[in-house]
Amino acid sequence: MRVAVLGSGSRGNSVLVASHDTRILVDAGLSGKEMASRLDRLGIAPEAVDGILVTHEHGDHTRGVGVFARRFGTPLYMTPGTRSACAALLRGKETVHSYTPGRPLTIGDLRIDPFLTVHDALDPVAVTVTGTKCGIRIGIATDLGRPTAGIRHSLARCDFLILEANHDEEMLRAGPYPASVQARISSSHGHLSNRAAATFACELAHPRLTGLFLAHLSGSCNRPELAHATVSRALAGAGWKGFLAVASQDAPTEFVDIPVLRSLRETDQLSLLP
Repeated sequence: MRVAVLGSGSRGNSVLVASHDTRILVDAGLSGKEMASRLDRLGIAPEAVDGILVTHEHGDHTRGVGVFARRFGTPLYMTPGTRSACAALLRGKETVHSYTPGRPLTIGDLRIDPFLTVHDALDPVAVTVTGTKCGIRIGIATDLGRPTAGIRHSLARCDFLILEANHDEEMLRAGPYPASVQARISSSHGHLSNRAAATFACELAHPRLTGLFLAHLSGSCNRPELAHATVSRALAGAGWKGFLAVASQDAPTEFVDIPVLRSLRETDQLSLLP
């Protein structure tokens, strides 16, 4: 089971998950050309993607959906509400499957459990993706105004997380956005701050959580080193030691092999024993 973030931020979001012979994208917010280029950099042919699951209709999650699907024949998975909101991106030549939050769907070797999240979109979801053969579970929540009890339950016991750390609260207040946009970003239907992400990450940390990508950083109200420091300090205080990295807007992350990462982590831990 492997995972990479092709890009994440206000200019486009897309996550690649691969297990055995199955590869899916969660969201396609980069241009079709850019997604194909970044997949190539990770050694994945764009034609080999088995599906794109769209979490909501915002352009930074859907920009390349139609172009990529038509060019490479990739099936799309959308809720009915999201499909309706994305009508302008589609030409009727795409293969589109409907899914419903709270009901799992299977694409090849991957089981996807979509669940409702809190964001200012028509029908927003976050997902967990589980390898049906290996049992490894990845949680992906990149637009998250606030973590409800249901969201906490859905993301519990993941082996790897991709979690939003959108803004630093002080940088947001001093930043270029008007007060109305600041209020939207910091609202319960907006985005998680670094501090909120750190608290949420600690709530989700458990012994089998192997690693975490921080995602959807604001280009003007956050810095990668600040997000990393805030979350890593909180996780260290909670006694968790694992892989933590920040996803970039401009380049894909490394393609993380979760079983290999877990093996390395366990070896490091064992080396500390007397």
